[in-house]
Amino acid sequence: MDEFELTYLPRSLPKGVFDSPSKELLDIYVPVSAEHPSLRIRRSGAKCEITKKVPAHEGDASHQTETTVPLTAEEYVDFEAILGKRVAKTRYYYAENGHGYEVDVFKDALKGLVLVDIEFASAEEKAAFRPPEWFLAEVTQQHFTAGGMLCGKRYADIEGELKKFGYTALA
Repeated sequence: MDEFELTYLPRSLPKGVFDSPSKELLDIYVPVSAEHPSLRIRRSGAKCEITKKVPAHEGDASHQTETTVPLTAEEYVDFEAILGKRVAKTRYYYAENGHGYEVDVFKDALKGLVLVDIEFASAEEKAAFRPPEWFLAEVTQQHFTAGGMLCGKRYADIEGELKKFGYTALA
């Protein structure tokens, strides 16, 4: 399945974000030896799945080909036991001005990091998007913000990159 998506660092968060529907996510990326693992095992509430995402076109992280396989709870338990790089976050599903935003508030070692994803039905819809005032900078093409790169990291590990965009820790 093709996915059209943009990722932003927020300047601030609108008041309604934390009142929006949310899910706790735990992502495990493998292989642990890879600098940027592309295979993700995810638990999102009671839903479990394994996903592989790769750019549809080399060098363009805004258009990904995603393959997802649902897992049973029993299958997930076995995958959860494997060695992998982990990242935990709360995802808020916030809507504003006709757009749906996935606001990821990272936990544990990445506390302070918030990323916002916007998914689009087409490349044309993505190209027409104008970010709201509460967005600071688009980081879709920044390697360090990819889930496979964030897993296993601490906020201090990426703080220098974040400061280049004028980002300060949120939440």
